[in-house]
Amino acid sequence: GAKKKARCPGLGLFYTILSAFLFSVASLFLKKIEDVHSVEVSAFRCVFQMAFVLPGLIYYKTGFLGPKGKRIFLFFRGFLGSTAMVLLYYAYQVMPLADATVITFTSPVFTSLLAWIFLKEKYSLWDLLFTLFAVTGVILIARPPFLFGSHVTGIEGSYSDHIKGTIAAIASTLSAASTIVILRKVGKSVHYFLSIWYYAVIGLIGCVVALFVLNEWRLPHCGRDRVFLILIGLLGLGGQVFLTKALQIEKAGPVSIMRTMDVVFAFILQVLFLNHLPTWWTVGGALCVVASSSGTAIRKWRHSVKKAKQREI
Repeated sequence: GAKKKARCPGLGLFYTILSAFLFSVASLFLKKIEDVHSVEVSAFRCVFQMAFVLPGLIYYKTGFLGPKGKRIFLFFRGFLGSTAMVLLYYAYQVMPLADATVITFTSPVFTSLLAWIFLKEKYSLWDLLFTLFAVTGVILIARPPFLFGSHVTGIEGSYSDHIKGTIAAIASTLSAASTIVILRKVGKSVHYFLSIWYYAVIGLIGCVVALFVLNEWRLPHCGRDRVFLILIGLLGLGGQVFLTKALQIEKAGPVSIMRTMDVVFAFILQVLFLNHLPTWWTVGGALCVVASSSGTAIRKWRHSVKKAKQREI
């Protein structure tokens, strides 16, 4: 038979870096938009997701509702996933780009904690240590007055907006972690495209309702903002595609570690295009969070390798 073509070494990690870059640039464009609410930006993102996923659903003949026993899980996956997106976009708009990005990287730690609570997965002392590291990183970024005093420097805008953005970023991270736990519960019984479909449809419905309630629906006055909205949708979609490709050809551990390049790109873009130098508190918080998420990823990677070897024996 014909020999299989050798896979390019490191291709999955390259896809991961490219995905991180696209996500970071999309976040930068979000910061550049001046008069569009984060909920409206999320609605545009959902429209792009639906346009991409619909042909895949038709091609794979998955249907639009999924298996009966899994629909409730898919609904909560869509609701929590879209909620995480809206909250994250809000955090990007009201606080420094690097700060919001760093907080989102506590997701693997909270995923381990929620998987221990709801899926009865193992939670060791190492996991507790990584959780404490992540919480320390978030505290260094938020810098609450009762610990750091009333005069906090190096924030973007007012301190109240900084705190609101921090709370939104943490809530977004918890929602994203809950989404991953739900996807683990569902397993491979539901097609990946169907999961994204629920995320996009429920997100779009929720965003439209929220926009009418808040009375925030408006077309951008500036042509540049309209271009940014389109680019955010395209770049977010591209980032998700490359991340999915990376996970298909590379182990989850190295991909999770390489995803920390999101933080590096966020710092670089913030300095180059937003003229906002990060404080040493932010750098310290970033190091704590990156160490925490990388440690969690390495432990899970080693555990999966050990289980694979045991199966071979």
